Amino acid sequence: MLAATLGAALAFGAPAALAGTAPVSPSGQAVPSAPAKAKAAAPSSQSATWVAGTRAYLVITAPGDSSAVRSAIAANGGTVFSNFDAIGVIVAHSSSAGFAATMRGVSGVQQVGATRTSDVPADAYNPALPANPAQSTTPAGEPVRADMSQIKADQAWAVTTGSASVKVGILDTGVDDQHQDLAPNFNAADSVSCAYGKPDTRAGAWRDVDTHGTHVAGTIAAAKNGKGVVGVAPGVKISAVRVAEPGNSFFFAENTICGFVWAGDHGFKVTNNSYYTDPWQFNCPDNIDQAAIIEGVKRAQEYAEGKGSLQIAAAGNENYDLAHKTTDTASPNDSTPVTRTITNACLDIPTELPGVVTVAANGTGTTKASFSNFGQGVIDVAAPGQDVYSTLPGGKYGTKSGTSMATPHVVGVAALLASTNPGITPAQLRAKLATQANDIACPSDGRCTGTTANNSFFGEGQVDALKAVGSTPPAGKYFENLGDFAINDNATVESPITVSGVTGNAPATLKVGVDIKHTYIGDLKVDLVAPDGSVYTLSNRAGGSTDNIVQTFTVNASSEVANGVWKLRVNDNAGGDTGKIDAWNLTF
Repeated sequence: MLAATLGAALAFGAPAALAGTAPVSPSGQAVPSAPAKAKAAAPSSQSATWVAGTRAYLVITAPGDSSAVRSAIAANGGTVFSNFDAIGVIVAHSSSAGFAATMRGVSGVQQVGATRTSDVPADAYNPALPANPAQSTTPAGEPVRADMSQIKADQAWAVTTGSASVKVGILDTGVDDQHQDLAPNFNAADSVSCAYGKPDTRAGAWRDVDTHGTHVAGTIAAAKNGKGVVGVAPGVKISAVRVAEPGNSFFFAENTICGFVWAGDHGFKVTNNSYYTDPWQFNCPDNIDQAAIIEGVKRAQEYAEGKGSLQIAAAGNENYDLAHKTTDTASPNDSTPVTRTITNACLDIPTELPGVVTVAANGTGTTKASFSNFGQGVIDVAAPGQDVYSTLPGGKYGTKSGTSMATPHVVGVAALLASTNPGITPAQLRAKLATQANDIACPSDGRCTGTTANNSFFGEGQVDALKAVGSTPPAGKYFENLGDFAINDNATVESPITVSGVTGNAPATLKVGVDIKHTYIGDLKVDLVAPDGSVYTLSNRAGGSTDNIVQTFTVNASSEVANGVWKLRVNDNAGGDTGKIDAWNLTF
């Protein structure tokens, strides 16, 4: 997940926590960073005045009433910045070099660990609100994107685009909620900043301090509104939980803990985590500070899962075998990295925590993206992560690559699964993500180990949104044609489906799933033609300049014999715009 550092923002492979790459505009030019933030008044809950040398610590105690430990923190040269009594984690600040050692001797304290090797920024006590950038406009049109076709999301939309009752949390650099493709699905009521480890609920505190989170958001749930792009689950709701700090996009442990607790308390069905917990690429349990980080983040993730939330995380971009760890050369990334020897006991957090779904990146088709981390027993599933086009702050769009970009595809599929399986638990959702994935065999690469069904490069395989939404009803009831049929100007084309094995007539609620890729759908008349030649009009030159018809129609075909050749007929009535019947289906 290495992608950002001071002086090298979002440079691919640079040492820091993001799992994406530098954004690229449609013209191929680099997209500039967001404007500098304006200072804002501090929230009334700030607990201390910053001094140089202030460091942050996790103080771990038993869940429940932590008042005695909080009093001890104050008595030993520290201040309580925030506390999460439900999981027994307190975020303390102190400028005393002996604070951690002293607190480890306090009754009721189980662990104490520094979360960073640099000072807490002064901004923690008076956080500036991120910029609210001016919005560009984009021409109408949602061109077919290779990543969506690759996981059959465009076909899944004919079944469902997701439920608005499913809430997805994006734990990242923030989200531009004003973006034209995100605003329709943005849930401000459950959005927050967790930068520095304390919820900041001021309006706009959740906004993007980079570009990464906005890009992730678009892949998950950009609206199906005829402009820009469409997310995997364009019908669900997204909330921003900014866990990155401004200026460096670091994701320290206290920020992640705050984010997971928030996710649990606010009913997020699934969260996207395209980062690792700074400053350590791997946290080792034999290090007293890193052991506390492991414990604190683990408790927060277990809390969120206990509240019904599944965490999905990026595997990282170092082309590293996570099942055979030997060295870490990138830590600590908030000061001076040193090379150290590590073992598999050292964890990439949160992606290697129990219960978290770990995502590798595919390149084109079913290849392994060159940068994607891997590891037998570590990788759960894979998804497209190469040259993914999505939303950027200010109403813009651009391309990024990374396991950061693969993860939101999986989150979108999980959101569709949750939409079609109300009440599903995180454990059940994990299981369904595994079973819907399409197996990918190891390529001729000696590093890939395991079986076709589950291996170190792709885990259970590449996610499949169409399978996830249960688009295959019982045998004999569902029929489809996935062949492409070109729609030329001022011409008519038909795609046939042969129905057999169905007794009697078609139902009064015959479902006709249509996936037509065509610019300016107002040119098109779309009909269902029954075996006896009867015509049922589905769409008659409606939609104006909107692109594509991806919709399920209900037809009363009860007067028609079910068995025989049914046709989807598309008539183009104007020049200048062409397309194709991409797929269609009948459900009896």
